[in-house]
Amino acid sequence: MRIAVFGAGGAGGYFGGRLAQAGEDVTFIARGEHLRAIREHGLRVESVKGDFEIKPAQATDDPEDVGEVDVVLVGVKAWQVEEAAQEMRPLVGPDSCVLPLQNGVEAPARFEEVFGPGRVVGGVARIFSSIAGPGLIRHVGGPASVEFGELDNKPSERTGRLREAFIGANVTADISADIHVALWEKFIFIAPFGGLGAVTRAPIGTLRNVPETRQMLERGMSEILHVARSREIPLSDDVIARTIAFVDSQTPSGTASMQRDIIAGRPSELEAWNGAVVRLGRQADVPTPLHEFLYHSLLPLELKARGRLQFPA
Repeated sequence: MRIAVFGAGGAGGYFGGRLAQAGEDVTFIARGEHLRAIREHGLRVESVKGDFEIKPAQATDDPEDVGEVDVVLVGVKAWQVEEAAQEMRPLVGPDSCVLPLQNGVEAPARFEEVFGPGRVVGGVARIFSSIAGPGLIRHVGGPASVEFGELDNKPSERTGRLREAFIGANVTADISADIHVALWEKFIFIAPFGGLGAVTRAPIGTLRNVPETRQMLERGMSEILHVARSREIPLSDDVIARTIAFVDSQTPSGTASMQRDIIAGRPSELEAWNGAVVRLGRQADVPTPLHEFLYHSLLPLELKARGRLQFPA
């Protein structure tokens, strides 16, 4: 398969690297020093599942150089989706499919607005990874798995081919029976974890072990469950218990990407995580007081990172 990885960060770099390692025709779309390092030295991946490198690696900052591909694996941040969709246009032809791996629940609809019905496959990545330096991806935990499915939840030939490609790359890959359920199940984990981690600056091991923050995690999950059900997403009754069990199974030092971005003073996915819970809750008249607290508490730092507000550190 011809695959373009648009956004070769933690998720895109790792999964794209595994696909390239397995012999798939992968081109990485990257920028700046990260792109230069990939071009000159290849893409290096340090992983708890085994280190590897792709050398030489196909990489560019211009999608026109690549042309239409079978699959666009989208690894940009959720707040970059609108810009990415416009820049990706040369990659997407009549037979292409777009597989977004953003955290949150709104990216597939955003891409469908640009590329039209039938071009987008919903996707969920379960991995703790990030760019550790130019040309270097560091994978520190999580299942390192993907789950995807057509937005109408019907079986398709292309999702079957995608699964075969991932399996061939030694990546656990599943076709979801209901991709919207899968997206919201991850959202129930990542939004409370990311927001609470950013406010407290504590890793997951601390959040789960301190009774007060553990209770906040569960309350945040419950708010998302009620928002999801207001939108007729059929989440199971045990989803919070399963999510808490997942939290308890993670490496104690784990942190969310949003937490790391906010602490570093970078723009983050706050609007797509806690902000989205608040916004979608208001649309459905579902109260979300914990997420309102997290969103409003972090908003000044987000505005500062985007240059829209100034105050001393």
